[in-house]
Amino acid sequence: MPQPKRVLHIAYQQLRRYGKTRVSWAQKLTFGLIKNDHYTQGFSDRDVAAFEAPFGIRDLGVKSANKRLLETVEAFEPDLVIAGHCDMISNDTLTTIKRRLPACGVIHCNNDPLFVPSNVERIKHRASVVDAIFVSTGRRELKIFEGIGARVYHMPNPVDAAIETLDNSQRTDLPIDLLFCSNSNDFTQRLEMIKRFKEALADEMNFKTFGSFGEAPVWGRDYDRALANTKMGLNLNRQEGDYWYSSARMAQLAGNGILQFTSAKPRFDELLPPESAVYFNDEDDLLRKIREFHHDDAKRQAWAACARHFFHTEMNSRLYAQYILEAALQIPFSHDYVWAHDINLDGSMK
Repeated sequence: MPQPKRVLHIAYQQLRRYGKTRVSWAQKLTFGLIKNDHYTQGFSDRDVAAFEAPFGIRDLGVKSANKRLLETVEAFEPDLVIAGHCDMISNDTLTTIKRRLPACGVIHCNNDPLFVPSNVERIKHRASVVDAIFVSTGRRELKIFEGIGARVYHMPNPVDAAIETLDNSQRTDLPIDLLFCSNSNDFTQRLEMIKRFKEALADEMNFKTFGSFGEAPVWGRDYDRALANTKMGLNLNRQEGDYWYSSARMAQLAGNGILQFTSAKPRFDELLPPESAVYFNDEDDLLRKIREFHHDDAKRQAWAACARHFFHTEMNSRLYAQYILEAALQIPFSHDYVWAHDINLDGSMK
């Protein structure tokens, strides 16, 4: 384990949601850094812009947010700056940080899918000025970002023991048989399949679809309560197929001992242990497997328990944060990270 570092993490901290927040991978990264004894300072670009802007109009505070970030860097003197999803912070500002603190690493972490064209351009834009980029799609899909300037790494979606606190694999008294939560219809047709499933399973099980078909979306503690009552969940991305890409939903379900059904296309069978996630090839295959596990609760519990153990042991926020810090600062890996078996310390593929 490397000596404690000073880390400045630029990410949206949802301060103005006042508790009604989404589960945040960026928050898990901060938690992991702190649990590993790194002195971690947060900077929420969107919130700072709103606080600094006239009349609280966020877009009018962008220039000031960049200025305040440079003031924070000067005062904090970090060893590492992590720029997450912080579009209000310019590349010029990140370049200025590197010039003022030559020994400080500056990286970009991106948890959005590559099937959104604007996100590919966003990553390329950051890659031109930072030392390294970390993307939540498998490393072999990231060759399009090689040669731009930054080293290239895959990062997973982790669990955190303080957030994924449930173990539904040990329970049989759960009222929700199947769960799917969604609030985005861009770049996807998944709700068409969900609608057919709602009709097909209506008389067989309690299938909740918060955020769709007239069911209100759930955030914060309401989302926690939905998970706490659930046996099985659908991990459906807006599009399927990118190697090892999944939304953060995968970690949220697995970490809470909820059996998940996920597409076979991203090949998570090459990362997760056998009999943990349920993979499907098409709609009929998925429907058949949902019914199979619905009628075999012991099997549901065993598979969900396996996934939960794996995520909490090998894909937790401590390991996630330590991997990012070590790769960012080129410190030899202190752990055999399961998601990085094909990645060298310099970001190249083995």
